Amino acid sequence: MPEAPQWARVRGEVNCHVRRGAWYEVLRVTPEDVILDVNRQPVRLERASLEIVPLRPRQWSVVARPRDSVDMPMGWGSRYAVCPACCHRQALPGQPAELQCVMCGGVFAIAWEEPY
Repeated sequence: MPEAPQWARVRGEVNCHVRRGAWYEVLRVTPEDVILDVNRQPVRLERASLEIVPLRPRQWSVVARPRDSVDMPMGWGSRYAVCPACCHRQALPGQPAELQCVMCGGVFAIAWEEPY
């Protein structure tokens, strides 16, 4: 019987070429590393830099604008949201209870209480 998938996202301001706040399927875990499925490509990251959960969260992640952000509109301000279904980033105006993704159309609650 195959093992149930796990999900992981980068913790805090770690810059490791995956989208901050986005959840990726875990392909393999070793004591030191985790291999994630990022856009159908395996990506190896240090286990200590990841948050790993047994079920894919169904809430938007709220991410503070990184100091080293490059392709992010200034109009988004100091934070943005990451879709739990498709990993799309988008502006987070105000403090709504839920948000619709402009990429996949999904409507999800926002994880305001979850520190990222």
